[in-house]
Amino acid sequence: MDLNFKDILYEKKDGVAKIIINRPKRYNAFTGLTLQEMVFALLDSWGDKSIGVVVLTGAGDKAFCTGGDLQTKDDAGYTNQGAQFDLTQGHSMLFYLLRAIPKPVLAAVNGFAIGGGNVMHVVCDLVIASDNARFGQAGPNVGSFDAGFGTIFLSRLVGERKAREIWYLCHQYSADEALQMGLINKVVPQGELEAETDKWCKEMLGKAPEALACLKASFNADTDHVIGIDSIAMRALGMYYQTEESHEGLSAFLEKRKPDFTKFRK
Repeated sequence: MDLNFKDILYEKKDGVAKIIINRPKRYNAFTGLTLQEMVFALLDSWGDKSIGVVVLTGAGDKAFCTGGDLQTKDDAGYTNQGAQFDLTQGHSMLFYLLRAIPKPVLAAVNGFAIGGGNVMHVVCDLVIASDNARFGQAGPNVGSFDAGFGTIFLSRLVGERKAREIWYLCHQYSADEALQMGLINKVVPQGELEAETDKWCKEMLGKAPEALACLKASFNADTDHVIGIDSIAMRALGMYYQTEESHEGLSAFLEKRKPDFTKFRK
């Protein structure tokens, strides 16, 4: 397993593993390679007995993650960008590992958490956000969707009415709004995000690790059936990317215009 990463930074110190999406010029949007490297980092964190907590965050101060990088998408879907598996496969593996790793995963959200980036923090155990964070989905605007954890588990967090609003309207929400709806755990001033994240990690490292692992497994049991649904949904998404409807969403985004989906309602 190659740990010489290009798209992420991976740091381990004092019992904490930090996985940092390092594509700030692309607002930390991920490619197939990014997801593959995150998968490898999580597997390493899982196997390292000195690690008790995993932190997931993004480089820079503009974005946590803004989902799949549309600059790497064509009429056949996202290109692999040198990864051993495609983006939808990487998505399924990453989100499975975020839930399955028997250690708390804390997302530190600084800036935009949009699309796949919003789903990414949703499947983490805990979320601390800076006061400049923005949350939301974009799939129906750009010819994409997430019919697995991104919808089902989101409904567990914020309620089904709100979850449908988030997906159907594709609005963006402030950190305070996200806190009020139960999407995240805490909001702190931007300059205090790292310190607060370190504080929460230190507190969890003081707890019995096997107890935390069993608690995580118990919390997950209620929605573990979504793993199968998520896998099917990602395969369906791969096929959907090859449709004219999806192509219109991508073209509109790249051309910086409003998409016209009217012909697909016939």
